Amino acid sequence: MTKPPALPEDPISRFDPRRMAFFHFWFRGFFRKHMRAARVARWGMPGDYGARPLVVFANHPGWWDGVAFMLLSQALFLPRRMYIPMDKAALDRYPFMRRIGVFGIETGTPRGAVAFLKLAKEVLSHQDRMLWMNAPGRFSDVRERPVPIAPGMTRLPEFAPDALFIPLALDYPFWTERKAEMLCAFGTPIEGRVLEAMDRDARAAALSDALGATMDRLAGDAVARDPGRFETLLRGQEGMGGVFPLWRRMVAALRGQRYDPRHDPREEAG
Repeated sequence: MTKPPALPEDPISRFDPRRMAFFHFWFRGFFRKHMRAARVARWGMPGDYGARPLVVFANHPGWWDGVAFMLLSQALFLPRRMYIPMDKAALDRYPFMRRIGVFGIETGTPRGAVAFLKLAKEVLSHQDRMLWMNAPGRFSDVRERPVPIAPGMTRLPEFAPDALFIPLALDYPFWTERKAEMLCAFGTPIEGRVLEAMDRDARAAALSDALGATMDRLAGDAVARDPGRFETLLRGQEGMGGVFPLWRRMVAALRGQRYDPRHDPREEAG
């Protein structure tokens, strides 16, 4: 029997490992150009979650969240395959993402919610897959409390009770350089069946509390501005750029000194 063609938003059949490898390389270069460093709190490194599907649910502070998902999944969770739901109208502006695990959802409608839950159930039907989601379903400030949880996120444990739900805190503060830091931390996971057993209001509160607690702890490390509290996954280009660094480099060479482009070289020493 001939297999029917895949639906346009079927992320599993459309996934292309070669394109994933290419765009991961491209995203790394893009990150290095525009951000200072990607850091994961030492206390918030992911653990050994065993052979089971995973749901990473994060806050949604900014545009960089999708890049964070890409970098973290490839650096910390291989060989698991990453899938990400995204607003269909926004995804239409980045069609290449449909080949690297991103699938479009129609937000704000019952039809879109049903379609998302069906796709999420299929994604999480295999233990080597993981779903990365911005739990609020909208952009929200890192200081907003309680952390908002979208209805689709609240219902997800009913469709994926065997999955492990892992909170992920994201923040993009500026420290001493002109580029922002990407700070990340994974929190204490929650069993899908524990969430499934709750009513939806209690479930939303449990997800919000878990994510909020992880965000609060990461905020303490962000305030401390101590890179020693983090594992640095990727560094960007340091310094101001332009003509001034060339002048500083020349002066350092004439004085027989080592040139350091950072504004505050002491920071990396903690």
